[in-house]
Amino acid sequence: MDGKMLARLGAIIFVAIAITATAIEMTRKEPPPSQQPASPVQAMRDPLRDAQRRCQQLGQSAASDPDCMRVWAETRDRFLGRSAAQSQEGR
Repeated sequence: MDGKMLARLGAIIFVAIAITATAIEMTRKEPPPSQQPASPVQAMRDPLRDAQRRCQQLGQSAASDPDCMRVWAETRDRFLGRSAAQSQEGR
């Protein structure tokens, strides 16, 4: 076999594989779409989140607000996975 014939044979094999893959993909059946609720379910309101928003809106004055200091401490403990009792032991 010479180089031209080998190149033609390779091209024919490549096209045949591409056509076969396309035919298989086109005949594949898509699963039916899952039934999703029309509106997203609203999660329960988190009072800590609401307090964080309030402190955020206070801006610079939140640094001297005792409620914001408590909220930030509770947020930090929740993030670190510590309970209130563990938080008090470390002080």
